[in-house]
Amino acid sequence: MNIVIVEPLGISRETIKAIASEKLSGELDLKVFETPPENDEEYISRCRKADILIIANSPLRRRVIEALPNLKFISVAFTGVDHVDLDACREKGIPVSNCAGYSTPAVAELAIGLMISVYRHFSVCDKITRAGGTRAGHIGRELKGKTLGIVGTGAIGMETAALAKAFGMNIIAYSRSKRNEAENMGIVYKSLSDVFSQSDIVTIHVPLNEKTVKLASKELIDSMKPTAVLINTARGPIVDNKALADALKDGRLSGAGIDVFEMEPPIPSNHPLFDAPNTTVLPHVAFATKEALERRAVIAFENISGHLGEKRINIIL
Repeated sequence: MNIVIVEPLGISRETIKAIASEKLSGELDLKVFETPPENDEEYISRCRKADILIIANSPLRRRVIEALPNLKFISVAFTGVDHVDLDACREKGIPVSNCAGYSTPAVAELAIGLMISVYRHFSVCDKITRAGGTRAGHIGRELKGKTLGIVGTGAIGMETAALAKAFGMNIIAYSRSKRNEAENMGIVYKSLSDVFSQSDIVTIHVPLNEKTVKLASKELIDSMKPTAVLINTARGPIVDNKALADALKDGRLSGAGIDVFEMEPPIPSNHPLFDAPNTTVLPHVAFATKEALERRAVIAFENISGHLGEKRINIIL
């Protein structure tokens, strides 16, 4: 059985092999690549003989999928799968699983960290301190008592809610389906427009699909309080970033914490959010903790074990 890990998983080759040995039995031909493929041709070259692929967030396009004659299963070492051509997988009968839940604590903690960073002006104060300046003009705010609007009460949204409760925040939420667990925590479900207009901080925790592209629209962003903050650790295209940047620059919004953009880093230097005031921008690091990266490798191989044993888990297709 040929298994190809087509790009880095953020942990050592030795750790990967140890996990593979623990989770899988039988003879394995395991290839581990230490850099992402630069283009589709390199992708195909690396994976031509693969029976099973493990990928992270490098786009897996139709032309690659159709060029791999032996491919029988894809384990996506990521929560989102919007970078995989699922239609092509469906047409070729290739099952796909993801690594749901591996980064839940990591993303939730970063979302809270971004809230604090924006409220306490971390980015600006770091530069001021290094330049020999003082705190003059940079009085922060506290999370306690503020209203947090959570868009999406899946696993990460709920983890973020639990942390926010510990900070003494009041929580309202919008989600396609209501969860008893959320209501038992005191979370009040509201319409999407009410969440945006009533919250002091809005944090995005929905997957990217055709229904969520620019879900955080110009209209909703413009409805937010002038003192409000928007946090996005989900997917970049869910937010109308041009409208967000305009609101920040015009003083119609207080700040933003952004970990995801319309593309993967490096982000073009002329991105409209880069010169927006009181905005903390990060290079898609929410998921990237030591604990989370090890956890996702374990899940990626558990997906394979389940597939081979006909007891599939984390099913996407």
